[in-house]
Amino acid sequence: MSESRSSSAKERWAAKQVEKGAKALAKPLDSRLPAGQHLTEGFPVLDLGIQPVIPLSEWKLKIGGKVENPIALNWNELQELPMVSVVSDFHCVTTWSKFDCRWNGVPFTMICDLVNPLPEAAFVFFTSYDDYTVNVPLSVLLDDDVLIATEFEGRPLSRKHGGPARIIVPKLYAWKGAKFVKQIHFLEKDRLGYWESRGFSNTADPFTEDRYS
Repeated sequence: MSESRSSSAKERWAAKQVEKGAKALAKPLDSRLPAGQHLTEGFPVLDLGIQPVIPLSEWKLKIGGKVENPIALNWNELQELPMVSVVSDFHCVTTWSKFDCRWNGVPFTMICDLVNPLPEAAFVFFTSYDDYTVNVPLSVLLDDDVLIATEFEGRPLSRKHGGPARIIVPKLYAWKGAKFVKQIHFLEKDRLGYWESRGFSNTADPFTEDRYS
């Protein structure tokens, strides 16, 4: 996977924080805005420097691993699943947050209902069309605000923000939500993703400033 300017900058930023001796807070702050974050009205774009063009006619989402019923959904099949609208906050590890983001999409719990994870399934590993990877505990993904999002603010999700479909995990830093998602793999044991293997936190809780390991 080629290193882009944006991903290299993100790595340099994390290294500087570690050099400064920055540490996670012992307890979350009683505030909607996590410590170390600032609000933005815009929506900055951070990715690996690749925004793949994925025609809807060719889009496919493969779901497998430790499940009873592995499946592959095309775009029309995804759209036929029950959709919900969720308003949540979005926290980027590079210190900006955006409040009241409205996402429409398929609840992750619906995906679990379709594939029926095996009892030993404890983690989920996401792979994207730009070869990005990220890992999240299954228990976190069972919250009712976790989505495979296909719309943002009532419009189809744009390519620069991870369209046609991306993962949204509001309670974690945003890098835990894979853009351009193409594969969901249920695992018994954890496997580090792209940023986790480069020194970023494996748990990524914004309310304890859990940015890096």
